[in-house]
Amino acid sequence: MRTPPRQYWSMTTLLLASLVVCFVIQWILEGQLGGRRVNELFALSIPGLQEGKYYQLITFQFMHAGLLHLLFNMIGLYFFGRAMEEALGRTTMLRLYLLSGTIGGLVQVGLGLAYSAAFSGAVVGASAGVLGLIAAFATRQPNYPITLLVFFVIPVTLRARWLLLIEAVVTVSGIVFGVLGMGGNTAHGAHLGGMLTGIAFIKWAGWLQAPWTLWGAGSRRRASRQPVRASVLRPVRRPGKNDEELPPAEFISREVDPILEKISAQGIHSLTAREREILEAARSRMARR
Repeated sequence: MRTPPRQYWSMTTLLLASLVVCFVIQWILEGQLGGRRVNELFALSIPGLQEGKYYQLITFQFMHAGLLHLLFNMIGLYFFGRAMEEALGRTTMLRLYLLSGTIGGLVQVGLGLAYSAAFSGAVVGASAGVLGLIAAFATRQPNYPITLLVFFVIPVTLRARWLLLIEAVVTVSGIVFGVLGMGGNTAHGAHLGGMLTGIAFIKWAGWLQAPWTLWGAGSRRRASRQPVRASVLRPVRRPGKNDEELPPAEFISREVDPILEKISAQGIHSLTAREREILEAARSRMARR
């Protein structure tokens, strides 16, 4: 009796669900404890870190200042999270996302220590992690065309590198205005830290992607510049019935051989979640022969 292929939720889906669940929990707690007390406990703040609440470096990433704040971050996570999960795999994409958020939070805290009048407020939101994903995507595929709906109505298409440049200009300008005493409530330091982490993760931090293959750091750096095969607008395809019904020779030539060539050229760390599942399916089929 053949065991059906195991189905997994994508990491992007899990993160989206966790943001919604945490927002509901935050709303309930604010009703019981008050928004100020909830922020003191879970939002990222300099006093919180000074009191030893280091967990705030993670919890602030799952809090939001309102429904629109949550919605915009979920949109970014949905599109760029799927693309980077396809490119890097579930676990590495999660590392990239959380690391971008954490380092972004630390940058915001550093600005708060240097310019307390402008940047010392409590920080909430997944924006730093999402911008880390956007920066990583633009670093891998700078010429990929992205269509945005300005004001949810006007379609504007631009290359990924220009989207990242616009985000960077807005962020740096926000920091400058903050230093000059004209800042708002946006955590521009966190955004900058998230973007820099996303760029560094792809360009120089190959060991974060596959610490068990540190010897292949050179090939990882070359592989990091290869285009992401998946469209931002297309979900990850899982091996299914059609793969199982292919004759063994056709399955090997059509599905497995390109993956083996990719391993030879870029290293096993470069495989996507789908490609790893195809290799596992091939191993299972060979074992049944």
